Amino acid sequence: MIRQNIHLIVAARPNFMKVAPLYHVLKRQDWCRAELVHTGQHYDANMSDTFFSDLGLPPPDYHLGVGSGSHAEQTGAVMVAYEEICLRHRPDWTVVVGDVNSTLACALVAAKLCIALAHLEAGLRSGDRTMPEEINRIVTDRLADLLWTPSSDGNDNLKAEGISGERIELVGNIMIDAFELQRPQIDSLCVAERFGVERGRYGIVTLHRPSNVDDRSSLAQIIDVLIATSHRLPLVFAVHPRTRARLHDFGLDAALARQDGIRLSEPLRYNEFMNLACGARLAITDSGGIQEETTYLNIPCLTLRPNTERPITITQGTNRLVRPDTLAEMVDQALTGGLRTTRHPALWDGKTAARVAESLFRHSGRDLTRTCA
Repeated sequence: MIRQNIHLIVAARPNFMKVAPLYHVLKRQDWCRAELVHTGQHYDANMSDTFFSDLGLPPPDYHLGVGSGSHAEQTGAVMVAYEEICLRHRPDWTVVVGDVNSTLACALVAAKLCIALAHLEAGLRSGDRTMPEEINRIVTDRLADLLWTPSSDGNDNLKAEGISGERIELVGNIMIDAFELQRPQIDSLCVAERFGVERGRYGIVTLHRPSNVDDRSSLAQIIDVLIATSHRLPLVFAVHPRTRARLHDFGLDAALARQDGIRLSEPLRYNEFMNLACGARLAITDSGGIQEETTYLNIPCLTLRPNTERPITITQGTNRLVRPDTLAEMVDQALTGGLRTTRHPALWDGKTAARVAESLFRHSGRDLTRTCA
């Protein structure tokens, strides 16, 4: 049997976590060879390279070294660099994950070169096309030959957009696989002790979205609530570089630094953050992945966004959408047990990577739904 060559595209922090479980499953298969393609979209070692060691990944087979830039610059640069790789070392499959610019760029290259394309974490929709990630999701899903969804609402979204059900497979949430893959290392850490907080008696905070941190009034309102909350519950605030810069620009950093109940930190490595998350009583965030992880861990999560591409975490999880002006009320509900928690979504069981590998095996060698000259 001729081994199938599979390119796994990684670019930004969440990608590494999603690709790692799949890479480890595929490397044990005798029918394929998995190769890592690192676009370099995140070039800060704290935001990318450390994830290779944390997640047991080898150095990438190809490193495109794209770095930062505008959406157009980044997308275009990845397309040029990845096309060159594909022309020299054509894969049988390109597997893209998530919704970053590199996801869209590599999907476009694969589609135009008639390389079979699969999208892991397909079908997520926020309904907000002002978000660049939403555009990336929609276009990537239109191009992909095989769409692996994390939850049933993803299937519904794709079918509503006219995508054939033959291209859609519900496989579950790969982020849970990443967490369980690292569980022994995560559980071995004592990050809470480093911050002087007790397990089950602190909250975690992450903020980075422009709508929350680039507007002074919104950010100031959020900071006021965090300060008030810290009088009831110590908070560990992992401060994103963008947020740190805005706190300084708006003169809000000094007020935070004076609070005994708020522990400020640089962004944490995945294992460190998840060790901290496992012992948290509450999460306040505007991130995507944390909504899923807290649902899996049954921890109340307040998401500072008007919408989410992961509504399953609300209907079947512990997540709630909040605004700066409703955050205080929702914090109170969370701390007094007023937030209802429910069951885990289906197939969030740590076995998604195995289902994806089996799907790839079944589809390898089959004719694609689209044809190329």
